[in-house]
Amino acid sequence: MTASAEEGLTIAVAKGRILREAIPLLAAAGIVAFEDPLETRKLILDADVAPGRPPVRLVLLRAQDVPTYLEYGAADAGIAGRDALLEYPGEEWYEPLDLGIARCRLVVAARKDDPAAPSGSIRVATKFERIARRHFASSGVRAEIVKLYGSMELAPHVGLADRIVDLVATGDTLRANGLRPVEHIADVSARLIVNKASMKMKAAAVKELVAALREQVEPSR
Repeated sequence: MTASAEEGLTIAVAKGRILREAIPLLAAAGIVAFEDPLETRKLILDADVAPGRPPVRLVLLRAQDVPTYLEYGAADAGIAGRDALLEYPGEEWYEPLDLGIARCRLVVAARKDDPAAPSGSIRVATKFERIARRHFASSGVRAEIVKLYGSMELAPHVGLADRIVDLVATGDTLRANGLRPVEHIADVSARLIVNKASMKMKAAAVKELVAALREQVEPSR
């Protein structure tokens, strides 16, 4: 059961770059918050929708929390990066649509002056623990994971780690800090995910949401 109103939809949206790029996409799909999500301090926003469509409210969250809200039924749908979905321990949702926004890459990076391929055991700094463990295990590399929440680029320079696993958009931050990508893990973009119960209980409203967004990101279909 979802926590949203019976006749409406609650959409959880990751804050930051995803929210900035999702606002015009949602507006094009006919969903416009009554208050500017980038200016207000409110985390729950009612939205204006086309006549005849069910009401919508937006819940603004940290990216890592979006799949949790979906799993526990606190939101009917969500917009989050593929990195957050890959890192989450469950898959209690449907993923009907790649929204094509907030594109970046998840990579392994090392110091520019460290040309050696990893051999034996290495230490890896990242906030993506599950993704990093799976990646190095699949490569047959023994990796000790050091959980960090930011400034990953420092770790190889102070002896904390041999490698980092992080998101890269332009690569400018890596270059500025003397690092280079050495392995590609995944291409990342924002995805629309849907609570499984909501897909059944609110099928018409969910399908309408998916169709409205698909029309914006896949106009040729």
